[in-house]
Formats: sequence, C-alpha cells, structure tokens
Amino acid sequence: MTVTIAEELLLLAHAEDDGRPLIGGTQLDPALAGAILAELAINERIELSAKKVSVRDATPLGAAELDASLARMAEERRERKPAWWVQKLYSAKLRNRLLTGLADAGVLSERRGRVLGVFPTARWPEVDGSVEAEVRSRVAAALAGQDPDPRTAVLIALMRAAKLDRKAFPGADKKRIKEIAEGAWAADAVAQTIAAINSVVVTAAIAAGAAAVGGGSS
Repeated sequence: MTVTIAEELLLLAHAEDDGRPLIGGTQLDPALAGAILAELAINERIELSAKKVSVRDATPLGAAELDASLARMAEERRERKPAWWVQKLYSAKLRNRLLTGLADAGVLSERRGRVLGVFPTARWPEVDGSVEAEVRSRVAAALAGQDPDPRTAVLIALMRAAKLDRKAFPGADKKRIKEIAEGAWAADAVAQTIAAINSVVVTAAIAAGAAAVGGGSS
C-alpha cells in the first residue's frame, strides 16, 4: 500500500498495540499540515521558500488530501508564506480524515470509548503492521547512518519538530536526528525545504499552544 508522508507520520505517532497517541494534537496536527506541504514540494507541485509557496504544477497526485490542498493553493491569488498554509491546513479534522482513511484501507482499526464514562475518545490500533514496518525500516536505516531519500528525511524532520522522534525511536541518536532534520546531508534545495518545513511546524505548534493557554485562562 502506498501512503503519504502525513500518513506515515500518523502511524508512527500512535502506539501499535492499543492505538493511543504518543503526542498531543497541538504537536501532531501542524506536523501533518507540514507533511502535506513537504510532499507537494518533493513531487515538484509547489516551490517552498521561507517567504512564499508557489504552485509549479497543479496536476493531481492521486491522494485526496494532497490534491485538495494543491487545488486550494492553485486557487489562492495572493502570495502566502508556508506558515500561513500550515495554519490553514492543520486541524483535528485533517487528522481524523487521515486516520479514517487508514482504517478504511485495513491498516488501522477504530475503537471508540469514553474516558470516565463521559468524554468520548478514539484509539487506532494496527491491523496490518506491514505498512508501518516498512516506514520504520527506512527511518531506522537513515538513523543508523544510511543517506535518507528526501521523503524519509522530511519525515524525520517532522518527527523532530513535533517532538515525536524520541518517542517513536527511543534509542535514536539525537545528533543523527538533528543532522538529518537540518539537512546537513542533502543538496541545498532539499535542505532548504526541510528547514522551512521544520520552522513552520514548530512555529505553528507554539502558536496553537499559546492559543490553548489563553483560551483556558479567560
């Protein structure tokens, strides 16, 4: 099964056995939006810089969330920064659509319940572990010293930005994670893309956290 970088991130962000999330939505949701931008950039649909996102090719890729996001970018007439698009794209609804898609494909199952018998909750345990196993194999090889391909490098960068890296790969070398996330191994264009995505996701997560704190204190 072919999955997007956002879906790969989701698989790594949930425990395989009981499907509980390893990080909160404040961290995960912006990272998922960043993953969409990154994948569109890797596939040369958009050009990503610190100052703007430009559509280079509006041809659909055949993945619903990627194509919907690309269409929105193509329709936007003003120049927008990557941070603006992350803020537009990320939400719990995006996360749930991606999780539901993985469940429909037989990769995950959905288990609903209630916390304290009142608050609804959902868990997403794995049904088919082969998809995540392939992702973990690629990431593990890169963390062990192999040069990563662009999508694996972006995935590692996003995990680091969302503070998922050490939870998904507890024994990973922090120095190696940082090296990949900052693009020290890559050609300039790919390195700049990774750096921009990393910055965008961190900024959006901080903003979301500040908004949550402000809302709670009012």
